Amino acid sequence: MTVRDALRAASARLAKTSDTARLDAELLMAHALGTSREAMLLNALDAPRPDEFDALVARRLTHEPLAYILGQREFWSLDFRVGPGVLIPRPDSETLIEAAVKALGNRPPAMILDLGTGSGALLLAALSEWPEARGIGIDTSETALDYARRNAERLGLADRALFRIGNWGEGETERFDLILCNPPYVDPADTLMPDVADFEPESALYADDAGLADYRDIVPQLANLLTAEGFACLELGAGQAGHVARICAQQGLKSAVRADLAGHDRCLLIHR
Repeated sequence: MTVRDALRAASARLAKTSDTARLDAELLMAHALGTSREAMLLNALDAPRPDEFDALVARRLTHEPLAYILGQREFWSLDFRVGPGVLIPRPDSETLIEAAVKALGNRPPAMILDLGTGSGALLLAALSEWPEARGIGIDTSETALDYARRNAERLGLADRALFRIGNWGEGETERFDLILCNPPYVDPADTLMPDVADFEPESALYADDAGLADYRDIVPQLANLLTAEGFACLELGAGQAGHVARICAQQGLKSAVRADLAGHDRCLLIHR
């Protein structure tokens, strides 16, 4: 069977479990061939199907996330290694970096803190944006921190990024010009797609109190972590902007909502 025929057959099978069946098939095939999707489409459609392809398709048919199968996900035009035990970076989270860039303007941050760093995507994206900055990424998961450290090495940012175990900002005595955080915010009563619910770490997804519990822990720490002119960017779940803004107001903090490209409230920009 040629690559072309295998793609056609796999797309039909994957249509049962994926809304992007053809794209999934093409990315899996390129991975099996050890090349890019673009190069495959231009040069390899008439080549023999690689033996590994069927096994990759079988994994995707179980709803395993494509990013876990491929072992990587792009974020802020950077390639991040991901796998079981670490949250997959989403394009919506780029809203936090965009909000920070606009808020800081011509005042580049010297120190950046990423709470719940996971793969390190937010911190490393920020460090790529501000080449003079240094940063700390904190997470409760050693598995996630291992991914973050490896991503920092691959991206040439390890000399400016420190990753350590911790519970949000507890015990941190330094002050930061920018704080980034994508906390768990899914209500445990909500039903997620099996691609997410059955594979990604629950500790990075769900939070008690209708998804607000971790915000109640994080926001009170911000005043002692931010510099006088610093900003914090917190990712929001659907319908949470007003609730989190009120938590900020109770702590004497000001906040403003920033929307993602789809127009959804995605980031709360917080300052003194």
